[in-house]
Amino acid sequence: MIGVSTNTTLKRWLRMMLCLTTACSAMTVHGQTDSAPHIAEHNGRHALIVDGKPFLVLGAQINNSSTWPSTMPEVWPSLERMHANTIEAPIYWEQMEPQPNHFDFSSVDMLVQGSRQHGMHLVILWFGTWKNGNMHYVPQWVKTDPARYPRVMNRNGEPIDVLSAQSRNNLEADKHAFEALMNHLAEIDSKDHTVIMVQVENESGIVGAARDYSAASNREIAGQVPAELVRALHLHAGTWNEAFGADADEAFQAYHQSKYLNEIATAGKAKFNIPMYCNVWLSYPIAELPERQVRNPGIQYPSGGPTQFMLPLWKALAPSIDIIGPDIYSDDTAFYTSILETYARPDNALWIPETGNGDRYAPYLFLALGHGAIGFSPFGVDETGWTFQKGEDPKAHTRNYTLLSPMSSELARLNYDGALKTAIELPGQAEQELDFGTWKASVRFGFPQHDGRHAPGTSDSSGRALVAQLGPDEFLVTGIEASVAFHTAGHLPGIRMQILSAEEGHYENGQWKPLRLWNGDQTDRGLNFHRSADTVVHIRLGSF
Repeated sequence: MIGVSTNTTLKRWLRMMLCLTTACSAMTVHGQTDSAPHIAEHNGRHALIVDGKPFLVLGAQINNSSTWPSTMPEVWPSLERMHANTIEAPIYWEQMEPQPNHFDFSSVDMLVQGSRQHGMHLVILWFGTWKNGNMHYVPQWVKTDPARYPRVMNRNGEPIDVLSAQSRNNLEADKHAFEALMNHLAEIDSKDHTVIMVQVENESGIVGAARDYSAASNREIAGQVPAELVRALHLHAGTWNEAFGADADEAFQAYHQSKYLNEIATAGKAKFNIPMYCNVWLSYPIAELPERQVRNPGIQYPSGGPTQFMLPLWKALAPSIDIIGPDIYSDDTAFYTSILETYARPDNALWIPETGNGDRYAPYLFLALGHGAIGFSPFGVDETGWTFQKGEDPKAHTRNYTLLSPMSSELARLNYDGALKTAIELPGQAEQELDFGTWKASVRFGFPQHDGRHAPGTSDSSGRALVAQLGPDEFLVTGIEASVAFHTAGHLPGIRMQILSAEEGHYENGQWKPLRLWNGDQTDRGLNFHRSADTVVHIRLGSF
């Protein structure tokens, strides 16, 4: 009897362990574990954690229609020459679900396998209900059945090329497809962590109307603002017009749209819990886009999206969206800075999923890092002929990535710790100061820099510099078309201070590898980072 009892107990124990193992395995695949990519926050600063440590996305977004076997061979060489560590690539609903509930994951598999083969991480862009304020990438079975999948009605009562966010059928169809995508990613990538983020829709909103003017929507907007929105934004109860005035139509659309995307993201995370974000078509000032009217939702920008004006509403109503990232296509420094300051919030990690691929946008990587960004990605960098021809590259962005990619892990950690500061050249401001408490770093742009004269600046205001504090008297310094000199408060560089060592080198597998010491000509007038050399210096300072 004892033997039988022991055997029975053993079988029960084995069954229990099998159930426990299965449960843990399912949790690894379908939920977030400590090793899964996630967003960390500390003292209002953020980091994208990949494989247990902060990761800086040096991204490259390919063109909208490049995720095909015929075009991807023209994509990978561009990204490798650029020294990007992450590819952003779209998955199209119409290609993935050509018939209802019949899924083709070949494009997903191609991207995941290609990213691994080329040593890159992957950000999936879901082109579902919305792409740039329209419905261009929805399946034909959705496009051809407007009775089941209704479109937005404009002010004249006519349907336009946008699916309605107020339709439950539209939401359920998109959500079902997105769940399938995330479940497939869980099956193929829960251990490798190739995919580090997923974009939910693309620049969502309505182009062609400020809101859905269907009969049901007209009745709803004439009523009271929902209590959850009143509480979230600390509004006075009332109708939409009473609560939002001239912004009522846009706020009404943003309410429905944010809840629509939040439900999709929530469903996707139940399958595979990795960071999800929305990107934004911003509202630009008239000086930037004079041909468009300012603050004209549905005309100037897709109405209902998380623009700088609707961001608080979105953050309140879409908690499953980890990040809202601005797509920035203005090279005006004041505007760019204002957008970084708006989206870098304690509850929102700063992430630039799209920006211009021209050289004039390159310094803004440094500006974004100085605001705590977890990543940065120029758009349309492949050589498929849409933005670049074969052999062409975004030269200035490539210069940035070549310089920063070998130490991207260190920069991500230092930025998360709040130890990194940057400076970019502004027109007419070729000299700037970075404050590290006891030590100050004077940054001067352009060459030659003559004794007793102001720095000349560059012809295109392209100078940029990065300084990170490694210890009380130790710094990591690099830049392009810049010099950096250290001093203490009330003293000029070289007065009552000295350079103990200045090592030119690089990081290799997380370890600093010195190549040579700088002295004399390389340090007497600051650390000089000329156009011809991509150099990084580890400097130790002393005072007397």
